[in-house]
Amino acid sequence: MASEISTKPPKERRKSNTTSADAEALALAQHVDSATKIYGRGAKIHTKSVKDKKLRANLRSLESKYQDAALQAKNAEILLDNTAGLLEPEHVLERTYKVRQEDIREDVAIETAKKGFELRLEALGPYDVCDYTRNGRELLIAGRKGHVACMDWRDGKLGCELHLNETIRDAKWLHNNQTFAVAQKKSVFIYAHDGVEIHQLKKHVEPTHLEFLPYHFLLASLSTAGMLRYTDTSTGQMVCELPTRLGPPTSLCQNPYNAVLHVGHQNGTVTLWSPNTSTPLVKLLPNHGPVRALAVDRSGRYMVSTGQDRRMSLWDIRMFKQLHSHHLRQPGSSISISDRNLTAVGWGTQVSIFGPNIFMHSPDSDIKIPAPYMAWGGEGQTISKVKFCPFEDVLGISHNRGFSSIIVPGAGEPNPDALEPGTNPFETSKQRRETEVHALLQKLQPEMISLDPHFIGNLDLATEEQRRKEQDLDAKPEDKIAKLKKKGRGRNSALRRHLRKSGQKNVIDEEKTRAREALRSMDKREMEKVKKLKEEYGPALERFARKRF
Repeated sequence: MASEISTKPPKERRKSNTTSADAEALALAQHVDSATKIYGRGAKIHTKSVKDKKLRANLRSLESKYQDAALQAKNAEILLDNTAGLLEPEHVLERTYKVRQEDIREDVAIETAKKGFELRLEALGPYDVCDYTRNGRELLIAGRKGHVACMDWRDGKLGCELHLNETIRDAKWLHNNQTFAVAQKKSVFIYAHDGVEIHQLKKHVEPTHLEFLPYHFLLASLSTAGMLRYTDTSTGQMVCELPTRLGPPTSLCQNPYNAVLHVGHQNGTVTLWSPNTSTPLVKLLPNHGPVRALAVDRSGRYMVSTGQDRRMSLWDIRMFKQLHSHHLRQPGSSISISDRNLTAVGWGTQVSIFGPNIFMHSPDSDIKIPAPYMAWGGEGQTISKVKFCPFEDVLGISHNRGFSSIIVPGAGEPNPDALEPGTNPFETSKQRRETEVHALLQKLQPEMISLDPHFIGNLDLATEEQRRKEQDLDAKPEDKIAKLKKKGRGRNSALRRHLRKSGQKNVIDEEKTRAREALRSMDKREMEKVKKLKEEYGPALERFARKRF
């Protein structure tokens, strides 16, 4: 065999080497393309049109760094646990939504079974609020009568417990587990992890809903009067106040992709807000009644809404187009979307959990929304709010009798990004302090909130001629007739000269018609002025009234 290889002609050997090299280059190019599509930052910047050599070199080095980072992320996929761990039926007739929590606890590990628990707090309810920290370590619950509690729900350690004796409408964790905000009857209060009151935001009058933007350190609140207010929690300053002008709001959520707030209203519309504009960025009409709940997935592609009309509608926010809708038996009171795109909807005394396949239906298909992946409830507990725990197969449910934590296989993200600030489930106290400092140094400004978050850092490659053309197109065309009205009066006015020139052409266009109407109105006004002057001058001097004009 070795002799055969050695006696092979050199040209054939060179040809085989080139073909193998081409195959490797093609495979490498495909690998780079797939890496940039999944982990890339968008379209590549073309630096050939950049005249500055230093800027061109810097841009090329940045592009190479972005490409290397995408390739490293693609190569690290072999270390990721890609199995979601969903419930799988054994045969076609078996339904996963009939599986009860007792059956799941018997088949899972002991540590996982401990994550399903129930807190009976009937005397202090109903509980309308539950919220997890960004890393899923801490739980915050709040009752309508004024009871607030935060805890490490895995270990069962209570952080603080407050009895405020005041109506509570919403509560939210801030950038970490050290502070949280509570929307009370008159204003918003900020408390420490041990229950000490830190600050009162008096300008947030009568708040109904709260949202916190972690990368901008902005606390947003909606009031009963329909005012949307932003406050920078790192400085304590009010950023802006925006009137929605659509009455009392009914729901609020944020888009994690671009930090745009989605506000639901009584007339069935959903408005998208940014602190940079006094008017909504987009208006949608997903329901025909008050919008009771809203949720946006982690990628910022889909929005799910439920209204008083008992309809659950799913929208593609990239195109602002409705994909499909589904009717519930009762109006949905709360929605939550997990890291793996499982959608939990609370309606009445039931919770329906739909799989990620509800986002895969095309708008032209006649196929109905599939059956729920899991279900819970039916024991007479009115559902107030549902919330998925980050990085865990756990769903928290607030109801009129307390709080319940159920196990939902396949809901959590099994591959947490430990480098993203505030989302490390295994961080220590020292790491938390370092993360807080880095997050403050890298804080984004409110001016950077827009529908397209990638507009920052892009080059404007338009030439001066293209900009001039755009300015000419944007400018209003000059009104020739309005300009001629201001020039001269009498027999030789600018309008009469224009009509004499245009009369030589046997064409009646819109401009000539407008000029004739303007001339008639001008003559009419002059005749009225002459008539008034004749009355003022009297019969002896009325001949001078015409000469004045």
